[in-house]
Amino acid sequence: MPATLLAPGKFRLRNTPALRDVATMSALLRSMGVRVELKNHVLQMDTTAVRKYEAPYEHVKKMRASIYVLGPLVARYGEAKVSLPGGCAWGPRPVNLHIDGIRKLGAEIELDGGYIIAKAKRLVGTRIHFDVSSVGATGNVMMAAVLARGSTVIENAAIEPEITSLAEFLVSMGAHIDGVGTNRLEVEGVDTLHAADVKTIPDRIEAGTFLVAAAITGGEVTLTDVNPEHFTAVSSKLEDAGCTVAVTENSVTLTAPETIRPVDITASIYPGFPTDMQAQWTALMAIASGTSVITDAVYFDRFKHVPELVRLGANIDMKENAAIVQGVQRLSNAKVMSTDLRASASLILAGLVASGTTEVLRVYHIDRGYEAIERKLQALGADIRRVSGEEF
Repeated sequence: MPATLLAPGKFRLRNTPALRDVATMSALLRSMGVRVELKNHVLQMDTTAVRKYEAPYEHVKKMRASIYVLGPLVARYGEAKVSLPGGCAWGPRPVNLHIDGIRKLGAEIELDGGYIIAKAKRLVGTRIHFDVSSVGATGNVMMAAVLARGSTVIENAAIEPEITSLAEFLVSMGAHIDGVGTNRLEVEGVDTLHAADVKTIPDRIEAGTFLVAAAITGGEVTLTDVNPEHFTAVSSKLEDAGCTVAVTENSVTLTAPETIRPVDITASIYPGFPTDMQAQWTALMAIASGTSVITDAVYFDRFKHVPELVRLGANIDMKENAAIVQGVQRLSNAKVMSTDLRASASLILAGLVASGTTEVLRVYHIDRGYEAIERKLQALGADIRRVSGEEF
């Protein structure tokens, strides 16, 4: 969605989910003059009348990804004023990699009153090496570089499927990018880009979450219209836990075992086990037949879900950035509170197998990344309903 700011015209983003984050980004882009309409999972965007180059705090505080407008605005319009981001309530996730990358492309950047203020007559290609592979910074810098003068080389670039998809979208708009899908991107800047039509890739984290839902309940599920290559790390660990996983080119079927085996994981950058599946895996291991160790090497303090899982009867001890989970025979119902998107998913998964009725508060978190999750789970036989909170 932010990439559409790089060119005037009418875009169609097909297979777009109705999520709170999509609504938040739509509101932000509308405030800049973009016409946005989501209907039947097709997002139509008209960027011909962009008149404002600011991302105010009222929008950015709701979603960290709002900072992705920084690169496109500076690249196309020569200026941007973007609030420092908010988003999920866990951990310091600094945006210095974004700022340093745009600055290396020639932008003058200052921080003033909680805002990133950037200016450049035209960005100039350069060599950028990320000390830490960052999905957000890679995307932001790549979007900025496609309209820069000359060549840009991005080394230690993120290789997540979302970055590959973004690069392919930019190429369809007329950008020149070599090395797509690798950690070394070569971008040859062009003077202008044009509008394009794209199909959004399936959400690998949503897919992983539903696979764990089947595993934790001792059930079976078939996911269609997915790309199994995007979540092989999760599928492999589920097989280690005793699940049977059958894969085709665009579907995956999981059948749960009678007993879940304990499996250690370390969340790391792609193609490793995704940090966005760490909380869901913790919920699964809470009922495994033994002890597992769950380590997060991406975000050391992403364990806000642990105290809530303990309220449901899980036996979990924390040691720095690792959760030591001693599986229990069953979880019990409680009222729990989600602190972020993936924590919400883990609590819902745990609630599916807890005795009695589990109530998950702050349900708005789940709507940021899952469309109508309760209805999809209902269709799979879950006894779950939305008591309050706006449905997207």
